[in-house]
Amino acid sequence: MMPLPGLPGFPDLSVRRPETVELMDRPDCDLDALHRTYRGFAVVNPVVAGWQLTYRTLIRPLLAEVKTASILDIGSGGGDVARALAQRARRDGFTVRVTALDPDARAHRWAAARRHVPGLDYRRGTSGDLVREGRRFDVVLSNHLLHHLDPGALEAVLADSEALAARRVIHSDIRRGPAAYGLFSAGAGLATPLFPGSFIRTDGLASIRRSYTPDELAAVLRPGWRVQTQPPWRNLAVWEAAGDAVSDAR
Repeated sequence: MMPLPGLPGFPDLSVRRPETVELMDRPDCDLDALHRTYRGFAVVNPVVAGWQLTYRTLIRPLLAEVKTASILDIGSGGGDVARALAQRARRDGFTVRVTALDPDARAHRWAAARRHVPGLDYRRGTSGDLVREGRRFDVVLSNHLLHHLDPGALEAVLADSEALAARRVIHSDIRRGPAAYGLFSAGAGLATPLFPGSFIRTDGLASIRRSYTPDELAAVLRPGWRVQTQPPWRNLAVWEAAGDAVSDAR
């Protein structure tokens, strides 16, 4: 992968930059700006995160096999992906219990204060907490989580996901590349008036610089995982549970 020549300010994307700082991850970040960012995610993620396609291809077929299913969203942030999945599954006639899990008290408070969605619960904590409780879920997933994690935390989340998933794990993240960076930069720049005072553009570009190429992601996954690319710029880290494991859907 080569940097784009002739574009001032366009970074070299041939090398992953995990040291790039995302403002919303700072414990001292502006709280009002953080809340504006969470609100903006409900608009941005349906456009860029691809969960409509992921749901149709990797989640809905599993829901059709069981009467009652459970889904865990690790690192759920403002909860927009969890809310959308709970609503979409309900519209499709499925009985689903979605747990939105995040260790950040700021994210948990903001998400839990949103309008109630049937079948959705918010939980402050880590995936390790749920493993220690012996919890199981039919589907374990995350959105834009993996690029935030250092190697030790990534290994822990992958191992926890295997322990928690009765059927399938889907960790969806950005696929680093010039197209993702250029189009997000342009699109977010045009949409900036819609999200004044938020971190969306700045942190979105930082996220792309921190994210993996498919080969890089494959190299850090545990045995038994696969990388599945999804257009236009998604990496899905997917793991399938063996046998007929049963979740604790309720």
